Amino acid sequence: MPVSVEPTSVDPSQNGSAPANAGAGAPADVTEAEALRPHAEDAFAGELAALAAQDDRPRPARWKLSPWAVATYLLGGTLPDGTVITPKYVGPRRIVEVAVTTLATDRALLLLGVPGTAKTWVSEHLAAAVSGDSTLLVQGTAGTPEEAIRYGWNYAQLLAHGPSRDALVPSPVMRAMAEGMTARVEELTRIPADVQDTLITILSEKTLPIPELGQEVQAVRGFNLIATANDRDRGVNDLSSALRRRFNTVVLPLPESPEAEVDIVSRRVDQIGRSLDLPAAPDGLDEIRRVVTVFRELRDGVTTDGRTKLKSPSGTLSTAEAISVVTNGLALAAHFGDGVLRPGDVAAGILGAVVRDPAADRVIWQEYLETVVRERDGWKDFYRACREVSV
Repeated sequence: MPVSVEPTSVDPSQNGSAPANAGAGAPADVTEAEALRPHAEDAFAGELAALAAQDDRPRPARWKLSPWAVATYLLGGTLPDGTVITPKYVGPRRIVEVAVTTLATDRALLLLGVPGTAKTWVSEHLAAAVSGDSTLLVQGTAGTPEEAIRYGWNYAQLLAHGPSRDALVPSPVMRAMAEGMTARVEELTRIPADVQDTLITILSEKTLPIPELGQEVQAVRGFNLIATANDRDRGVNDLSSALRRRFNTVVLPLPESPEAEVDIVSRRVDQIGRSLDLPAAPDGLDEIRRVVTVFRELRDGVTTDGRTKLKSPSGTLSTAEAISVVTNGLALAAHFGDGVLRPGDVAAGILGAVVRDPAADRVIWQEYLETVVRERDGWKDFYRACREVSV
């Protein structure tokens, strides 16, 4: 028979499945100002509230916003009262619309793409806008057990009283089913195949059997699941055809143009910099353009003007890595420089991102420096900085 789940009635720490912030000595509540990386629903609470107040369109059951408002939250825009909604995703609008529409149906959503295409970022913001809670998360790894997707047990209760309702420790997916919310599974293809297939019954039958109790948890309206996956990293477990059929797959592409990628990197670096109390770097846009240009040319195997073919290194050189390189450079400029982002601040980060294979990638990088960077007008300072850290 169906059983309701009340997560507060159990102690997740008893079976080793405690949330990351439930460790010994952790504060009961962490304010947004204190959190190193606030959840999307906290960081953008004002925008979500403004959208909800002016959203008069139909909403699916238990959704905090209408599909139109969810798409506006991700893509950005200006509301009738003048409230500016900042873009969370810079890319084709249709991709976001298809993703949002999928969540309004009974099919789960699979965000697929190479590393660094904002799959996790989009997943988090979709869950925040739809359910107001992005924390019902299963992080996929090679060691993710079946219990992380189904349920676990409070072993003290289990040993003392046997299988019972009080001994059950619900997973984030089970909680989402019972409460009609959006669950997230990150890096689905890193989870072992037999554990992946635990999702088949959940996604097809919308129920989770609990054979030990002779009961089941039925998903209530509003429940859905967002998974992310990529097939570029090592250690990937392909999805079975049965599981893949349960998802509507949306592929997130790399930014189409250098301008779009520069915009993405600039926005994220600014957000991360403010969270780390780093001062805004004046004239830093020139260095961001250089980092993005280097990454795009090596990633595409050809220079921007199309005249010179290049060898591509083994790394992905994704937008996410460009954000990391610039953020690290900004920290260097702030703490060990004059606050101005210069070529020397990003050179070491670029080297670390490009040269993953010390033998093959170093040759590719040196060839790129000498044949492209050295001859490019206005890049002499950048060339010298990269040469210094490459020696």
